Amino acid sequence: MVGERRGRGAGPCRSPPPPPGLRDAPSACPALWRALPCPQAELRLDLVLSSGQTFRWWESSPGAWTGVLGERVWTLRQEGERLWYTVYGGGEAAAAAAPGWAETDRILSDFLQLDVGLAGLYRAWGAADPLFRQVARDFPGVRVLRQDPVECLLSFICTSNNHISRITAMIERLCRAFGRRLCRLDARPFHAFPALSALAGADAEARLRALGFGYRAKFVSGTARAIAEGLGAEGLRRLRAAPYAEARRVLCALPGVGAKVADCVCLMALDKAEAVPVDTHVWRIARQRYGMALGGRSLTPRAHQEIGDFFRGLWGPHAGWAQAVLFCADLRKGQEPAGSRGRARGARGRASRGDGPP
Repeated sequence: MVGERRGRGAGPCRSPPPPPGLRDAPSACPALWRALPCPQAELRLDLVLSSGQTFRWWESSPGAWTGVLGERVWTLRQEGERLWYTVYGGGEAAAAAAPGWAETDRILSDFLQLDVGLAGLYRAWGAADPLFRQVARDFPGVRVLRQDPVECLLSFICTSNNHISRITAMIERLCRAFGRRLCRLDARPFHAFPALSALAGADAEARLRALGFGYRAKFVSGTARAIAEGLGAEGLRRLRAAPYAEARRVLCALPGVGAKVADCVCLMALDKAEAVPVDTHVWRIARQRYGMALGGRSLTPRAHQEIGDFFRGLWGPHAGWAQAVLFCADLRKGQEPAGSRGRARGARGRASRGDGPP
């Protein structure tokens, strides 16, 4: 994919713009931007980055989203048929190893999975499912991110009985306490996601409890330790090549990981587009909107499997992507999952995919 570069101001600068290339220090008004062709039918940043897939992006100014990706700080903005981005460095040492434009294009395209033609998938899902077609008119460009498996897994362990705004704050505290500092942007510090070794330490659980993680502290530190002492970060990443059932089985053997968290990680980090995360929210969609006859009043393992199989049969091999569209639509329309312990304030505070009780 060929990118485009331009200079662009965003208010008064404290210093002259740096020479071309990735900067070794951030500024309030990035001078260099790079563009990738990307129509809004293929991507809506405002929908994707605020709907509970990832918890490290924030709307830093109207239409601009800033977050950490690949141990660098990025700002993204959509204008017309282009996706503009700029990358902030992390000091002189980081600048020396900074990737070039071709590599940053690749990193961003991989994260957003821009090789997947979303408009064609929408048409196929709409042809198979009139309900999806009706909802999708107002929610174009909702695609699934391809995240780092370790970060995705440990983040989603924090979603149990939780909501997006609180999860976001927890992950921020986690990164500030355990992660390497990358840079400061407009007085806000940015940190990398912590290394497994940092979260697997003997005092990690106690420190996480002090940060307000509660019972989740045991699961975060326990899973970090299990991965560090077992398959390792690379072994976790290699699950991308494993069958869906095998990847799910490995994940469910980790502390604090149930079927729903495992499916979130399979879908959003391990290339299992058929994985359909089922929480109480999706359980109610299946019952009330699709008329599924699910026995009982709770989300049992059997119901979880039946719902996943139903949507895979309806939507095909990218069923998890289609489910993400309906999930996002319900968040935006303010339909909070009944039984959630966290009551949200606004779209970004709505309940996320977790292991909460129905």
